[in-house]
Amino acid sequence: MGGWYSFFKTVLVRPAVKWWFRVQIEGTEKLPQGGCLLAGNHLDAGDTFTLPSLIKPRVTFPAKKELFEGKSIKGRAVAWFLRAVGQAPIDRSGGRQSIAGLGSVTDVLLGGGVVGIFPEGTRSPDGRLYKGHTGVARLALASKRPVLPVAMINTKLVKNRIGIPTMKDARIIIGDPIDFSDWSGQENDQKVLRWVTNEVMAAIQQMTGQVYVDVYASRVKRGDLKNADSSGFVLDHPNQGQPTPPRSADLAPEPESSPEAGK
Repeated sequence: MGGWYSFFKTVLVRPAVKWWFRVQIEGTEKLPQGGCLLAGNHLDAGDTFTLPSLIKPRVTFPAKKELFEGKSIKGRAVAWFLRAVGQAPIDRSGGRQSIAGLGSVTDVLLGGGVVGIFPEGTRSPDGRLYKGHTGVARLALASKRPVLPVAMINTKLVKNRIGIPTMKDARIIIGDPIDFSDWSGQENDQKVLRWVTNEVMAAIQQMTGQVYVDVYASRVKRGDLKNADSSGFVLDHPNQGQPTPPRSADLAPEPESSPEAGK
């Protein structure tokens, strides 16, 4: 599938992103060797192809596993295309299935690859930044790979005068790597996962200047907060009022003293 990925990226997508959408990118020199997570805000469908087309390494995005299980001709075509462009299947049903489903993506990171993820889980309904799902934290802690926050700015698709989708003043900014390895081994601690995820969202917020809303975007798009006032959930910082959790080294039990030590 690597050949198809290169074909789609270099022959079809990159020229369109550079010369039609005119997307500018900053910070590509910050990509480390040995694998990393690129975690960005999600404004529109264009985010999923603009970012990977403008950086050298192949980027793997997690996608819901149902898209890979189609039995019809169309379903099989979709599954083939997703694999060809670097998508990896994960289970989004929640619970243990979702945790186990991250394994294929973790393998990419452990193999030195680059994984792209939008922690909000869906496109922002109004341009604000919403609460992140903790998959980004679980992947970072399990793989001990750094997270690079990514700011997607003005990447929303808009139609020009003749109705063709384009972008206006679109920019992508890749931030400095954030190392969470001090908390590795705590990927089953929900408080740690939430804190790490919030730190990632805070880094994104600082780069984009978006208003942060401490609820999942899905609630505002189609849940109990649809058409409701969500201003009460706005925070200055995603981890506002939350303490930094103990690092893994601080939780390690002290070695037992030898009976001979006191002699």
